[in-house]
Amino acid sequence: MIAEKSATWILLLLVIFSVFFDPSVSQLDSRWAAKKRQMREKVRKMFYHAYENYIAHAFPHDELKPLTKSFTDSLSELGNLKLEHLPQDYNGSALTLIESLSSLVILGNYTEFGRAVLWLSENLNFDVDARVNLFECNIRVLGGLVSAHLLATDSTNRLLQGSYNNQLLYLAEDLGQRFLSAFDTPTGLPYAWINLKYGVMENETTETSTSGCGSLILEMGALSQLTGDPRYESAALRALRKLWSMRSSLNLLGTTLDVATGEWIEHSSGIGAGVDSFYEYLYKAHILFGKEEFWRMFHSAYLAVQKYFRHGPWYHEADMRTGKATYWQLTSLQAFWPGLQVLVGDIAAANSSHREFFYLWKKYGVLPERYLLDHQTVHPTEKYYPLRPELAESTFYLYQATKDPWYIQVGEFIVNSLNLYTKVEGGFASIRDVTTMQREDHQHSFFLAETCKYLYLLFDDSFLVNRNYIFTTEGHPLPVLSAWHDKLPETYIPSNWTYIKNEKQVKQASAMSLQVCPAMSLSSGDGDQKVESACHVPDARSDHRCFSDEECGVDAINCRRRSCSIAGYCGLWLLL
Repeated sequence: MIAEKSATWILLLLVIFSVFFDPSVSQLDSRWAAKKRQMREKVRKMFYHAYENYIAHAFPHDELKPLTKSFTDSLSELGNLKLEHLPQDYNGSALTLIESLSSLVILGNYTEFGRAVLWLSENLNFDVDARVNLFECNIRVLGGLVSAHLLATDSTNRLLQGSYNNQLLYLAEDLGQRFLSAFDTPTGLPYAWINLKYGVMENETTETSTSGCGSLILEMGALSQLTGDPRYESAALRALRKLWSMRSSLNLLGTTLDVATGEWIEHSSGIGAGVDSFYEYLYKAHILFGKEEFWRMFHSAYLAVQKYFRHGPWYHEADMRTGKATYWQLTSLQAFWPGLQVLVGDIAAANSSHREFFYLWKKYGVLPERYLLDHQTVHPTEKYYPLRPELAESTFYLYQATKDPWYIQVGEFIVNSLNLYTKVEGGFASIRDVTTMQREDHQHSFFLAETCKYLYLLFDDSFLVNRNYIFTTEGHPLPVLSAWHDKLPETYIPSNWTYIKNEKQVKQASAMSLQVCPAMSLSSGDGDQKVESACHVPDARSDHRCFSDEECGVDAINCRRRSCSIAGYCGLWLLL
């Protein structure tokens, strides 16, 4: 039964990343095609405004400070909220350049990609006395190098025309070897912090997060596949298995734990900060490596999330031991969840949550870091927006799944907001307070690695045509290769495609591509065919009776939320 469900869900992914990237399927009518071209160029300008200012004012340091046109060597600060044990002689590792490599390829700038690879090959050195966060260094630096190596060696790209000799892979292997000492614990769970030169420092904290232990398998597993050295994948897999063994009887995991004792420190959990990428990597690891073990973990974890965290379109936090709600709040990182749900085929639920996140974006102009659901207000101290990509990411996935032009409009709104509120002369600045739009002097590397990338792909997915990639949690593409699988899944056979016939040709497409928003009639040779909107969420009862708004869905005609009237019927009673 599990294998059958796995086959079905994997097939949905393959349909999305093979059929939808077929040019014959992804064509919109001329009005939307023009809009996409216009928005693509806006995003291209955004990326280069951020990138060129980084090169001019911050390179080879880690990240740009756009307000003062200066730099910060921030790799040792990532995840280091108290700014403890900062290095004295660390001068940066060109973090933003590494993060930009795959984005340069996607934008088609092979010349700049080649220059960046050459500079990194000759100058990047990890033998530095710097204490870094293992998770952050893994997803940003190791992931960036591994992904760029795969792009540089892809025979279909021909990016560097014979001048590339695996330099990025050698750098990635050097970094991976420095990671291994972090896993030398009684439990196999890795320390959160490691010194790149000296390994784990004396009296290092043993506290880490679920994401920190459970979001290493993609990058380290890919490194093992590329080098033939099994140590990296084995270390990440051992940690992941240990973490999964620590789940509660409800199949829930906490947020923070002790790597020495294997005991939970924080039992409240959700799908946001500290846990988010754990769920993401379980499923993506199943796709990338083809192991049923990952699928079984994810399936159990996903059902538990839906049972204990979900409340209508929202996801609150709950105690891993009892399932009882703890905090009625969301974090901006949760906005990745609809994108993950698209991969598993849960389109209706993905759309429902995505629309609520977009509602908050429109309310504040950007997405606040933390929002209190029970008080319907932004968190009093976490009011910032650090240029995060998660809403753009989910918008991209939902558009690929549905081809619903409404998501193009969402992307346009996000782009315009970023240009209005965060663009400055020296790049793009984070927002310190979404209620005042006060800016902060920091352009995070993930703005180029993810935010700009997902927005660009929303409007121009030509990079993905005839290719099958998964993206790491930092937005770095890794190709799905049969050679990395224990066996090629039977689910690669496209058994559930539908066929749309016209006079000229037979087009092959997934049924999901026939969903548009709002609901509309499509002309065909047999007359008008009504196509249901992708945004449609039906009312809980077929007779449309209700006791609360939670029992009402999203209208199929205009995509507005329905509400429960005093008389107890769902309808468009409120103007939103």
